[in-house]
Amino acid sequence: MSNQALALILDRAKDDEHNASLALSQARTERDNYYVQLQQIEQYRLDYCRQLSERGQQGLTASSYGHLQKFLNQLDETLTKQKQAASQFDFQVEQCSDHWNEMRKKRRSIEWLLEKKQTERQQFLDRQEQKMLDEFATLQFARRMTAKR
Repeated sequence: MSNQALALILDRAKDDEHNASLALSQARTERDNYYVQLQQIEQYRLDYCRQLSERGQQGLTASSYGHLQKFLNQLDETLTKQKQAASQFDFQVEQCSDHWNEMRKKRRSIEWLLEKKQTERQQFLDRQEQKMLDEFATLQFARRMTAKR
């Protein structure tokens, strides 16, 4: 495979790695936003429980208490559902991370192959140059020997 073809493949691999990096960054942002939202819901529930307790100390009707308790139960259900979604966000980040690592390995492999081909090419050119220098030195030696006779 030519160096030009490998260079094109390397460019594509770099693009793929960049896109994978962007996807990983997006997945992390979404996960972080999710955890912030979850924390806000938990804080809201905690504040609501404090308010319920304070109102209870002041005296509540059974009907008011029932409505407040029902709302608290809905908050608990929402929190339960939100916490179940956490594994999906973590899984998405893990998948994006794995994909990014694969794209990085692919890019590095292509770069290694290009470097190897370049090194081999340089070694070939060095051998050719050495061969020409040896031939030149041999010709000069032969001329000197011929000139001395």
